Amino acid sequence: MPDYLVLRNAAAVRTVSPFESLGPGATAAPVPEPRVEVFDVPTHEVVDIARDPQVAAVAKPMPTALIKPLEVAGAAATGVWGIAAVKADTSNFTGDGVVVAVLDTGIDKSHPAFAGVTIVEQDFSGSGNGDRQGHGTHCAGTIFGRDVSGTRIGIARGVKKALIGKVLADDGGGSSEMIFRGIQWALDQGAEVISMSLGFDFPGAVERMRQAGLPTQAAVSESLETYRSNLRFFDALMQMVRAQAAFRNTAVVVAASGNESERRANPPFTIAASLPAAAEGVVSVAALGQGTGGKLEIAEFSNTMAQVAAPGVNILSAKVGGGLRSLSGTSMACPHVAGVAALWWEALRKSGAVRPSASLVMANIVSRARTDVFAPTVTPADRGNGIVTAP
Repeated sequence: MPDYLVLRNAAAVRTVSPFESLGPGATAAPVPEPRVEVFDVPTHEVVDIARDPQVAAVAKPMPTALIKPLEVAGAAATGVWGIAAVKADTSNFTGDGVVVAVLDTGIDKSHPAFAGVTIVEQDFSGSGNGDRQGHGTHCAGTIFGRDVSGTRIGIARGVKKALIGKVLADDGGGSSEMIFRGIQWALDQGAEVISMSLGFDFPGAVERMRQAGLPTQAAVSESLETYRSNLRFFDALMQMVRAQAAFRNTAVVVAASGNESERRANPPFTIAASLPAAAEGVVSVAALGQGTGGKLEIAEFSNTMAQVAAPGVNILSAKVGGGLRSLSGTSMACPHVAGVAALWWEALRKSGAVRPSASLVMANIVSRARTDVFAPTVTPADRGNGIVTAP
């Protein structure tokens, strides 16, 4: 029997006892409480579950995968350019007081880049806490890493608490169940920024079904329906996250657009951003590299249709076991945006003029993005609203 993921709004139905009353004409809606549940039941039973008024979405788990970066050899001397490119080096803010969650391959919390940061780990992959891939450590370093041997690697070096959800196993694979549970956990723990440098593995889903004996056409059709159900699930979850903002702080969710495009192939081709970057309410991120004449260019691997762009080529950050390494990928661009989001949270809090919220942070990320730094060949489909800019 297949597993099914169920998104339940635990606050959708309020039970009033004979001794309680909401008062005459009361219409106040409770704060949404998203809960991700797993059911191992036949299809006809999950149909009955979906009729529950608390259930917002139902989906089959789908494979997820690390958005694998490209190793950059011998590039440490120039790998810190991204901090200046998003103007974090001239910002008056550090992310102090902001809680950041990184849903990835885990973290090497003993690395000097994370000294002084309270790190809360939770494993959803079944492979245990810690980072055997190195991907999550690198991304976390870009968001909130402290200086290493005099080299600045972090955008928001004042972040004092980080939530590290391990949603990809040591082999880099996972499932949408792990991601959804990780997001729920991060929200419950008070995350204000959630960073995800990962993607849904549609080809992997097709191949898994083919190996199970399905003809190719049937495998593609089944995988497409699974993808669509996960997209609806994600959209429903993000809708609840946005609704929470009216009652309390919630999270800005940031995701990498993906590395599947090949702009220098013969013929060249591009691929649009996939889940989770394609979900409604998620800030999707394209990758930029340094071009000639001081202009920025879109990375040859970066997927299209992202909302914003950030440095993603030759990015220096923390390496598992100590030291630094340079990597390229939209995985490296995503944490730049997450770090800038943390700076905007702090800036809005200290402004005193407005009540800070996730939607306001997102609005500043999008509206303050710059477009005057790109080479003429870079199109809006490549870079979205532009390169993110620190307050």
